[in-house]
Amino acid sequence: MILLITGTDTGVGKTVTTAALAVRATGSVAVVKPAQTGVAPDEQGDLDDIHRLSGLTKLHEGIRLRDPLAPTTAARREGVRLPPVAVHAKAIDELARTNDTVLVEGAGGILVGLDAEGNNLADLAAHLTTPFGFVVVARAGLGTLNHAGLTVEALRSRGLPIEGLVIGSLPAEPDLAEECNLEDLPAVTGVPVIGRIPAGAGSLDQEAFKAAAPSWFE
Repeated sequence: MILLITGTDTGVGKTVTTAALAVRATGSVAVVKPAQTGVAPDEQGDLDDIHRLSGLTKLHEGIRLRDPLAPTTAARREGVRLPPVAVHAKAIDELARTNDTVLVEGAGGILVGLDAEGNNLADLAAHLTTPFGFVVVARAGLGTLNHAGLTVEALRSRGLPIEGLVIGSLPAEPDLAEECNLEDLPAVTGVPVIGRIPAGAGSLDQEAFKAAAPSWFE
């Protein structure tokens, strides 16, 4: 099974959610990050955070770009040619043949371009031959109903399956909007909230993270 983790925006908690899903999964697990931006060659990236939190070692990074921008923009500024999404899809399918679960963390939101032609994570998914589903990571507070609804609509318009929504950072004491959104998100999107990642989860040590992560999902 392949799970593609996308977000309603950047900075919503995709990486911590991916680490938590890796802990929750059974059998062999691999994680793929097709494009990582905003990091220098010698800096730690999202896959390093996933390793720190989950202990997972089957980590595959596609391309790394310095500027904290969309991959298409960052690559243009560096004069780098991005691999076509079909190339990423082929590599992901190959990993799925030798692993029970492959987690693919996107860059930003679902429509962010991943290759020179502007193809995005949804376009990448269309090239997969292995069964897959999307997990949409959303903010907890105001604005999330619209952003989550738009993301789900974009996926549905392409006929792509959605496993569920995950709240990427839920405060210990949610305010009124955050409380109401937990109930309203499924009603607005037609997609269940399958996970709630506590705020600050990314700061836990590996032992505490691995012990707690399964309880964050339905």
